[in-house]
Amino acid sequence: MRFCLLIVLFLMATNAKTQTLLSWSDLSKGISFQAQSTEDPFFGFTKAQFSQKIAELEGKEVILTGYFLVLDGNQSIYMLSKNPMASCFFCGNGGPETVVGLEFSDKPLFKMDALLSVKGVLRLNQNDPNQYYYRIEKADAMRLD
Repeated sequence: MRFCLLIVLFLMATNAKTQTLLSWSDLSKGISFQAQSTEDPFFGFTKAQFSQKIAELEGKEVILTGYFLVLDGNQSIYMLSKNPMASCFFCGNGGPETVVGLEFSDKPLFKMDALLSVKGVLRLNQNDPNQYYYRIEKADAMRLD
């Protein structure tokens, strides 16, 4: 299975013009958090500080592999997680840097916890407490399991 995954990722990367293959370690190391002051309108929201390496990827195409999660009953809010639902960061296994919001052009047909390789445009969020710190827009995904 791992060999097949490596082949798929290699083919995706070699066919890519300027895509960057991201790992969850890259995302974890590429962010730090700063608590807001009590005067801040979003007190309690920790502002993200991104490393130069991650900041340079803003607006660029990336590839990331993780578990597909659906977050609402209408099946319209999606994210990619480092861990499957039973052990995602909501359950205390990691922090908000272990999930990435996904924005697809068309409604995806993947099931919860499907292992996916996702390609799309990376967006970073420092200021909006209603969004993910990391987001992939124009997402295109391939099931790996």
